[in-house]
Amino acid sequence: MLKELHTVLPAADLRRAQAFYHDALELDPAEAHEESRTLVYRTGAGGTFEIYETSNAGTARNTQMCWTTDDLDAEMSRLRERGVVFEDYDVPGLKTVNGVAATDEMKSAWFRDTEGNFICIFQML
Repeated sequence: MLKELHTVLPAADLRRAQAFYHDALELDPAEAHEESRTLVYRTGAGGTFEIYETSNAGTARNTQMCWTTDDLDAEMSRLRERGVVFEDYDVPGLKTVNGVAATDEMKSAWFRDTEGNFICIFQML
């Protein structure tokens, strides 16, 4: 039986990624494993994700991790103040305005970390 979800993200430069997650998202690793070049993060809601160093970083062109928020606009403003740049899309089925895609059920926004990983934040309406 599947129990807990654990996201794994690649990084070409682990120290650069660690600095981004600290400076932009105010997250610090709960564990650092030098031998495997891996950082493990724990979030307030019990979720975890890790970042590991690999030359494959930045090759995915899809959303790799999503965060939920109760106030997308406030969260985007906070992240923009920390230098986060949100993606804009205008493709069939997805159009953003000022970085936000909206439906009747939710609002979503995407940004990339320093390693090219696509991160989504969304708010259910």
